[in-house]
Amino acid sequence: MRIGVIGSGNIGGTAAKLFAAAGHEVAIANSRGPDSLKDLVEEIGHGARAVTPEEAVDFGEVVLLAIPWRLRDQLPDAQRFYGKVVIDAMNPYSETFEVMDLEPSSSSEEVENQLKGARLVKAFNTMLWKVLANEGRPDGGDDRLVLFVAGDEEEAKQVVSRLVEDIGFAAVDTGDLATGGRLQQPGSPIYVESIRLGDAEERLRDLP
Repeated sequence: MRIGVIGSGNIGGTAAKLFAAAGHEVAIANSRGPDSLKDLVEEIGHGARAVTPEEAVDFGEVVLLAIPWRLRDQLPDAQRFYGKVVIDAMNPYSETFEVMDLEPSSSSEEVENQLKGARLVKAFNTMLWKVLANEGRPDGGDDRLVLFVAGDEEEAKQVVSRLVEDIGFAAVDTGDLATGGRLQQPGSPIYVESIRLGDAEERLRDLP
């Protein structure tokens, strides 16, 4: 599968490496331009390429958004995302790293409003990047760590869930974007918690 990644920091860069190692085609972009990504692309290997954000969206069947949420207005025009599966890995932190109060909305609902026509899935935002980089277990099993997914379209969630499984984690669905997305936001009891698949059902059932 062709995956465009916008954001080359800890989550974007790590996810790009994992996707490429799992056999997917990867194009990665950041705000500083392709020339700034030469070392990262060489590290990723597997034919990964450095591109502009617009090129990353055009390239990807799936597009991962891994930039600071407060900078989301810098994303390419919404029309480029139309019909694509878009993974929202962003969290609503301010420049001083405080969690923004977005009620009655949520961070992913705001992204969905911005990128109308995109098939948005909230995922890859609850796990610490070092855990993402080192704890995948492609051999499977209930001891795999969980990456949560939320969204309004089942097929899009299934696409993202397969990518999660490809890189050695277990995908667990938290529901639609409004309800499930909130469960994944900073401050939730499952945020940045390392949860095994065998424990996930109980952990979700015990949420307030």
